[in-house]
Amino acid sequence: MCDMTEKLKKIMDKKDIYVDEPMKKHTSFRIGGMADYFLNVKNVEQLKAILNLAKQKNMPFQIVGNGTNLLVREGGIRGLVIKLEGKNYTIDKKENEAMLTCDCGMSLSQLALIAAENGFSGLEAMAGIPGTVGGAIRMNAGAYGSEMKDVVVCSKCMDLEGNIQKLDLVAHEFSYRKSAFATNQLILLETTLSLKLGEKQEIQDKMQEYKKVRMQKQPLEFPNAGSIFKRNGNVLIAKLIDECGLKGYAVGDAEVSSKHSGFIVNKGNATANDVLELIDVIKNKIKQKFDVDVELEIIVIGEE
Repeated sequence: MCDMTEKLKKIMDKKDIYVDEPMKKHTSFRIGGMADYFLNVKNVEQLKAILNLAKQKNMPFQIVGNGTNLLVREGGIRGLVIKLEGKNYTIDKKENEAMLTCDCGMSLSQLALIAAENGFSGLEAMAGIPGTVGGAIRMNAGAYGSEMKDVVVCSKCMDLEGNIQKLDLVAHEFSYRKSAFATNQLILLETTLSLKLGEKQEIQDKMQEYKKVRMQKQPLEFPNAGSIFKRNGNVLIAKLIDECGLKGYAVGDAEVSSKHSGFIVNKGNATANDVLELIDVIKNKIKQKFDVDVELEIIVIGEE
């Protein structure tokens, strides 16, 4: 560990290297065991050097965003957890369209605000999604009828050897809450979005409207990881959970939200095991009552 730490210090600033870091500090669920290393990576050069070092040391690594759809098990994560930071963006404004290019480590809600400030329409529904742009692309995030596939033009990525390539929209293979990045082992660096020119006030009003609806319907007052389950076709899993009488049902401090059954909330000291046991209860009840299979929307990582 000491040798690895010293080698990492040659690549990046010491303040960006965290050893034995609690992952509960880096997930919106506020749940998770220790990561051997948690690294805040500032640029492509650092990332390439870290990937090379991990390969030399035969050390596993995991890329994370803001941890907003992530459940980390209590055993934590071995090796490196890499978080790409991002704040850079450029705008290419055309007659009726704006091409907005940004770092994939940027917050999606921050990018939506930048778009609104410039009078660009297309990200209004994304303003309340708390993850990074990269995370949103990876899972084709969406809300209120909009998805990332509707605005993405192309993305720049890095493979595990440090080579950079550019993927067009087709290569993203977007589908419901899924993209090629779930399996292709490419790391998202930068993306370009196509947005429409609009009226700044109208765009901001629409964002506020979506925000108000979220506040009313979602349990934002408790730590959570967003929607736990994907839709099954046109079937809303939250409705099935309600009909199973599971609203408010709890395992330990993990509870099916009494505000929105599609969410599991951490009422204080929930563990990953609490959440996973509750998920199993929900899956089994829905299967028994409706013969419907339920698929997770959140990502579960780490050791038991």
